[in-house]
Amino acid sequence: MKKFFEDIKKDIKFKSAGPGKKLAEGGSSKPRVVQNSGPAKLHHAAPTEGAQKAGAAAMARIEGQPRPRAQTSQDAIRLQGERFLCIQQLMCCLLQGSSVKDPAFLSVTGVYFICPLTGATLTKSEREVHIKEAIFMRFEEDAVEASIMMVHTFNKDREKVKAAVDIINKYIENICKNPTEEKYRKIKLSNKVFQEKVKTVEGSREFLQAVGFQSIMLDVEGQEESEEFLVLMEHDPEALEVMKESMDRLQRGEPVRAQLDHQPQTFRPSPNAMRFELPSEFYNLTAEELKREQQQKSEAVEKNTMLRTKAMREREEQRERRKYNYTLLRIRLPDGNILQGTFLAWDKVSVLFQFVRDSLVDGWQPFELVAPGGHKLREAQELALNECSLVPAVLLTFSWDAAVQADISAALLKPVLLKNIQTLG
Repeated sequence: MKKFFEDIKKDIKFKSAGPGKKLAEGGSSKPRVVQNSGPAKLHHAAPTEGAQKAGAAAMARIEGQPRPRAQTSQDAIRLQGERFLCIQQLMCCLLQGSSVKDPAFLSVTGVYFICPLTGATLTKSEREVHIKEAIFMRFEEDAVEASIMMVHTFNKDREKVKAAVDIINKYIENICKNPTEEKYRKIKLSNKVFQEKVKTVEGSREFLQAVGFQSIMLDVEGQEESEEFLVLMEHDPEALEVMKESMDRLQRGEPVRAQLDHQPQTFRPSPNAMRFELPSEFYNLTAEELKREQQQKSEAVEKNTMLRTKAMREREEQRERRKYNYTLLRIRLPDGNILQGTFLAWDKVSVLFQFVRDSLVDGWQPFELVAPGGHKLREAQELALNECSLVPAVLLTFSWDAAVQADISAALLKPVLLKNIQTLG
């Protein structure tokens, strides 16, 4: 038991070592990732005199206990689980009790997106409002296009969207087959199907009006009050063809989504290439969620002390990967310069290769990317970055294919990137 506490103490000392301290002999070479969420500098308070006395008393009690019985395999597993949780709890206390560094020391200032309609750079919280405003502005130029964007972007339930689109398609199909039948050119807005299937989908009414339907109050037989209808006035064959084309566009429509800004950056050769300090946006859990998760892990210690099967390990790895929304990747080039970009954690490996290719003068030439441990990434593989353990921050190594290396120019990166090259702090 005494050795157990000493081991924990060593782990905490290792994990909390500052950037100026060297790793213990035989230590890990993985990139050091620090999560940040505020602007203050890092400070750790020394243990109080009372805490030191309490710790000494606890150790004295441990040393005075009788020699424990021989451990079984289950005991060893339980001890390992408890040790892991204890380390996590203590590290959590260290992180919660410490302040964080100034944003100027972050590896990247944040996560940003680009609006495909306006080209504006947006934060995550700005995306939805900006895109809605951009779509509404499109009504002045093309009401059909804007209404299609509304249908596919403003409604999250894809099944409801499909149901509404199918019903609208039926309206238009009936009109095109029976252009002289007045009953097919009128949609009663109080109709149950319209109310439940079409009206509930934002943009559906705007689309109908954009293709020619007009809102008209009509008398209804057997009712004293008139009701609202959407009515399509008589259309010539050419106008009906245009409406069919618009319907086809609605069926093929896709949501308008802001695209992640990879924020390509370049750095000069640096010994700090493996040091990363990430903003909180990179993590999928808030501080409260992390605390709740820690509590759940503590309650499940006994349950998890059994020997883990391969399936159990795989599920645990999947849960770990889901903790990250984004990943920051650096690629060390043959000349020592470093290319950096931000990616979605679930982006395919091919997205990373295209990013690198777009940044190089001779990007069309074959090259390789090597992950830590010597694992070569394959552009054709249909794996996500998080499935390749390339989260939340990793340094990769670039190399040209041996067959073309002699023909490559000295300047690897495009001039526009080299123009703004920086030095890693």
